[in-house]
Amino acid sequence: MIWISLTLVYGLLKGVREIVKKKSLEKSTVMEVLFFYTLFGFLFLLPSAPAASGVSGGELFWIAVKSFLIFLAWIASFHAIKKIPISLYGILDLSRVLFATLLGVLVLRETLSPYQVVGLLLVATGLLLLKRKKASASEDVKMKYVLCAFASCILNAFSGLMDKILTKTVTPVQLQFWYMLFLVLFYGMYLFFSKTKVDWKNVWKNYWIWILSILFVVADRALFLANEMPESRITVMTLIKQSGCLVTILAGKFIFKEQNIRYKLFCAFIIILGIVIGVL
Repeated sequence: MIWISLTLVYGLLKGVREIVKKKSLEKSTVMEVLFFYTLFGFLFLLPSAPAASGVSGGELFWIAVKSFLIFLAWIASFHAIKKIPISLYGILDLSRVLFATLLGVLVLRETLSPYQVVGLLLVATGLLLLKRKKASASEDVKMKYVLCAFASCILNAFSGLMDKILTKTVTPVQLQFWYMLFLVLFYGMYLFFSKTKVDWKNVWKNYWIWILSILFVVADRALFLANEMPESRITVMTLIKQSGCLVTILAGKFIFKEQNIRYKLFCAFIIILGIVIGVL
């Protein structure tokens, strides 16, 4: 189905995005990357401004709420991804499957097939196995960064739920334009009121931020289009989104030279198997 293909595109690009985030943070601070990443992404969307009109005040309010959830989620995830090995972060990020599926069942009244139940059990098993593995000395990770990763997953799960609800009344173009505008405003206000110093010259030269912005715009458009389709289901989409995990694990080995890759691949295999079974 088209919505499955679009969600798969989002998942794979999401994995690539995590790599680019890690690289961008080598040259700039978390808040510098977050503000300019969203600003550049919004500038790419400006040509679609005429098509973004016609949104009611109530819809704008809920889009702003969604944007605020992502504002908080990204602060948490960027701090985590800066300190956590990319391969480990990619697997921790899979926990959003559990949160999003729970929301889909409780709020949208979606039902789980026997295949989806088995898939979720495998996802949970893979995450538990990952937690039991003692990290090497070079991968000693503070618990606060792991908690940041989980907080991001919970907030993203709520955002994904709102995507499905909002795209019933607004178009993907409208949602993406206003969502990005609110994000720019939130990060801009944060920089202003916290008086965070910005190395303007360095930011403009950090080409990873530009790449990140392009990936962000393309991936989110694919996701919003999938959400707009009536036959799409948030429980299944959440499983498919996690395909980017393999991208981050392979990047951990070949780009960042991280440890315990075989064990992480084993855990990821169990989780991905659960995802495949869940979408049957």
